[in-house]
Amino acid sequence: MSLDIIGKVVQLGQRQTGQGKNGTWVKQDLIIETEEQFPKKVCLTCWGDKAEEATNFKPGEQIKASINVESREYNGRWYTDLKPWRFDRINSADNQSAPLPSSEAYPADPSFESEGDDLPF
Repeated sequence: MSLDIIGKVVQLGQRQTGQGKNGTWVKQDLIIETEEQFPKKVCLTCWGDKAEEATNFKPGEQIKASINVESREYNGRWYTDLKPWRFDRINSADNQSAPLPSSEAYPADPSFESEGDDLPF
């Protein structure tokens, strides 16, 4: 499932790195707030190149993110991630979006391949 979400950057979460059977992975959470009658804060989970791209945003900046919604089960509980595969900056002057340069349209997902982790995500 792919969706677009538009919002204002609220904060950048703590960067996480680790080792998996496919090599080193990087994860960065990006918190945005939607602009609707009842605004919602949404955490986007950025992996690989998108984690690097997320660090370019500043609080208050308007962005549009094309996201995939993915859920997985771990020990009888379900976890859902919103994984962006494209970012656009929203130009507030004319409300137009401009794509950010990216080395790949769909970043590699480590899919939690690390066997030694006891973390559910």
